[in-house]
Amino acid sequence: MHKKPTLLLALTLLSTPALAEKIGCVTTEWKLIGANHKVCVESFADPKVPGVTCHVSQARTGGVSGSFGLAQDPSQFSLACRQTGPITLPDKLPKEATVFTEDTSIFFKETRVIRLWDEANRTLVYLAISRKLIDGAPANSISTVPVMPWGPR
Repeated sequence: MHKKPTLLLALTLLSTPALAEKIGCVTTEWKLIGANHKVCVESFADPKVPGVTCHVSQARTGGVSGSFGLAQDPSQFSLACRQTGPITLPDKLPKEATVFTEDTSIFFKETRVIRLWDEANRTLVYLAISRKLIDGAPANSISTVPVMPWGPR
């Protein structure tokens, strides 16, 4: 009877996108009241492909609403992914998988990074998009990592 919730929890944890590590933030506009507007940089490792690390920078809204976590951050971000160690591809790499998500408002908006596999060129393609449930958002950024040997040959 308790097997289904346990199985569901295990599957959820296995498919959870990577958690980001905060690298730092830089103020872009000083606010008299509340937090300053910022651009923050975070890093995350691809949870299924060891040897790949991505960095994403995102605009963060300040002011009073930003201080209380009620602001909607703009869909402004950048993405850079690099080989940071030997890349080990899993036996069955899906053609497309979400590797990172982060909410950018308290209601229905997030930044998502999707890994695509370009098998013909043996290249991992990382696409950052802004997802907005109601209106959509065309903001995006891309980075590629060719799968190559690591270190001296």
